[in-house]
Amino acid sequence: MEDVTDASFRVLCREQGADMVYTEFIPSDGLIRDAEKAIAKMRTSDEEAPIGIQIYGHIPESMVEAARMADRAAEIAGGHGADVIDINFGCPVSKIAGRGAGSGMMRDPDKMVAITKAVVEAVGKPVTVKTRLGWDDNSKIIVGLAERLQDVGIQALTIHGRTRCQMYKGEADWTLIGEVKNNPRMHIPIIGNGDITDGKKAAEAFNRYGVDGIMVGRATFGHPWIFREIKYYLEHGEEMPPMSTADRVALAKRHLALSLKHKGEKRGIYEMRRHLSCYFKGLPDFKETRMKMVTTLDPDELYGILDYICANYD
Repeated sequence: MEDVTDASFRVLCREQGADMVYTEFIPSDGLIRDAEKAIAKMRTSDEEAPIGIQIYGHIPESMVEAARMADRAAEIAGGHGADVIDINFGCPVSKIAGRGAGSGMMRDPDKMVAITKAVVEAVGKPVTVKTRLGWDDNSKIIVGLAERLQDVGIQALTIHGRTRCQMYKGEADWTLIGEVKNNPRMHIPIIGNGDITDGKKAAEAFNRYGVDGIMVGRATFGHPWIFREIKYYLEHGEEMPPMSTADRVALAKRHLALSLKHKGEKRGIYEMRRHLSCYFKGLPDFKETRMKMVTTLDPDELYGILDYICANYD
């Protein structure tokens, strides 16, 4: 979710029904070197709260110091600060996992637990962990690992239903997530993650596997109203009426305005592109309009394209 769950998108997701959001994951070594980009990622606002600041790394001393900085984020970076400090032991990308961070830590569970314990003891705010089932199909260690992480003091655990070697391929396996949740030794909240793309799948996660919460990641791209859709389904047992094109345009404009505010003109538009390419999925004969929308760097032109979509596609 790098360059996706930035401040503008987090605010939008909260407005659209997300109960809690997380920052982009922040490298512990970047924080302790006072790298400007890493510090900036800790800057949050009251509009986003409750919010978790998410850190990753594989060096225990760096993770502890980074966690202490996240604990003081309001003082260091300004804004709201952290309500929760989240450790990312789940990222599968090679440049992270290959050096032992993110889900690479699944190959060294003793070190993962030791880092978690040290972080819990170093900070005053609640610590949570996000991880995966294991490194590969032959090492799905999450049931026992969950107990160990709970025993060193984490306050909640999010489990993505794939191994690191699966990356994002195939279907997420929720059976082990359910096994962790139904383990009588477990008493902390268990949050399920993986392939939650609509209200029906969210309802299944709660009803079949008994999780305390769900986390939605990739399905939010250009679709921040997914949280409202999920809540509508959970309450009514049927899908929410689809968003009109006019409503999607209004939301895209709101998102764009927030992105320009937080990141400036060029970067704000550039990093909106992955969302804008998804906002209007399903519209007929849209290829040419989409290409214009994701290639311009002129805010006025982009707002004009959005007005065009509203006038011609509803």
